[in-house]
Amino acid sequence: MLYTVGEMAKVLNVPASTLRYYDKEGILPFVERSSGGIRMFTDKDYEWLKVVECLKKSGLSIKDIKAFIEMIERGDDSLTERLKLFRSRREAVQKQMSDMQDTLDYLEFKCWYYEQSIKDGTEKRMRAIPVDELPQKYKNIKKKMNNIV
Repeated sequence: MLYTVGEMAKVLNVPASTLRYYDKEGILPFVERSSGGIRMFTDKDYEWLKVVECLKKSGLSIKDIKAFIEMIERGDDSLTERLKLFRSRREAVQKQMSDMQDTLDYLEFKCWYYEQSIKDGTEKRMRAIPVDELPQKYKNIKKKMNNIV
């Protein structure tokens, strides 16, 4: 099946300008054009755009995605290099997820802290509460916040 820029943009839930930008930057080298010059996307292009989306979300720059395309164009001799790229992106995303979990834990603790302070009408008790007297689910968070772990 063939898709126009607008149709593919809807499928991917991105602005059409994003696809035009990708094309201009050279990361859609496989997209064909109609006799009238209109970009025509195929199901295979959709799969490629999902790879681009994954790499972008993982923090890879357009420049690095272009380097990945060059690896693909080199063929099988770049398989190890491509695997290394995906492993590095996986590690980066795992680190981001861990950092975000720490942030979420901190936010959970602070919500609880302020809820308790509001119930008490003051934060005095909450400021003075020893880590060992915190509810179990907040002990490790508090220790991490204080670099005690």
